[in-house]
Amino acid sequence: MVLHSLREPDGTTQYADQMVQGAAPDVDVRFFDWQTGLFGRYDVLHVHWPELLIRDSRRPWLRFVKRRLLELLLLRLRVRRIPLVWTAHNLSPHEQGSRSDHRSLDRFYRHVDLVIRLNPASPVTAGRETVTIPHGHYRQPFAQYPQPEAQPGRLLYFGIIRPYKGVDVLIDAFRGIDRADLRLRIVGNPHPGQAELVHERSAGDPRIDTLLRLVSDQELVEEICCSQLVVLPYRGSMHNSGSLFAALSLGRPVLVPESPTNAALSEEVGPGWILQYPGELTPQVLEEAIAATAARRGGEPRLDDRDWERIGLHHRDAYRRARVLSGRG
Repeated sequence: MVLHSLREPDGTTQYADQMVQGAAPDVDVRFFDWQTGLFGRYDVLHVHWPELLIRDSRRPWLRFVKRRLLELLLLRLRVRRIPLVWTAHNLSPHEQGSRSDHRSLDRFYRHVDLVIRLNPASPVTAGRETVTIPHGHYRQPFAQYPQPEAQPGRLLYFGIIRPYKGVDVLIDAFRGIDRADLRLRIVGNPHPGQAELVHERSAGDPRIDTLLRLVSDQELVEEICCSQLVVLPYRGSMHNSGSLFAALSLGRPVLVPESPTNAALSEEVGPGWILQYPGELTPQVLEEAIAATAARRGGEPRLDDRDWERIGLHHRDAYRRARVLSGRG
């Protein structure tokens, strides 16, 4: 049995859903809580975002408690020789934590038996061994919903709205384009302070429309399909994005910052699907991307190696290898 540090599926397509549905037939999936982690029976602990195990922005005292619980969890793993697998969705947490948080995470990384990276461009160093298992696509879960035609001139950002996502930069760049035929749609659940920032930056421009909440899968599919271009203007080096794969799964091109990961993915999926820009997103960059995607292209991006059943088999092999590395195999 594999214990995942993910929230249970809630009816919206998330990484957890795909880990369950794509799991190999002989892999039993369960989801983490502290009672199970510390006292339950499982064969492998698979952690995805380790910082989420210890963080709580509203209750600082609970962060202290969670750090102590993590220490106990790591001790149990070592004593019982339960392998610890980490999928490096990000090279480091997006939000800075305290020094105590960093010390706890450093201890976590030292206990990792096997690292799963999502692409070969990831310079992951933690753990004794690293395997590459790509992020899957979302074609199957999205296929059940209507998929309308793209509306010319409609741009979309979607996903959780956090400071590093660069939504404010996108709004500023869009407002620098003097064209009445363009529309910008911002869709997603904002972190504290981000809704106010989005409203402030977009105020007075009737071309910008927002839907600042968590949306259903059907709503998400409609938002993506109605758009000519999806823009993900993340700050820093873009390493991985589930939003990018959601857009590609529905056959919509995506504008992203230059990064080794995006360059490799662009080569994989074929020309014209991933547009990259160096440095900051500017009105000129945005206009060039709009022009490049104005003609509706046929076909689909190549995502053949990102089928979740195949990915599930790769994960099963990784768990078996982790058991060997931990001395349980």
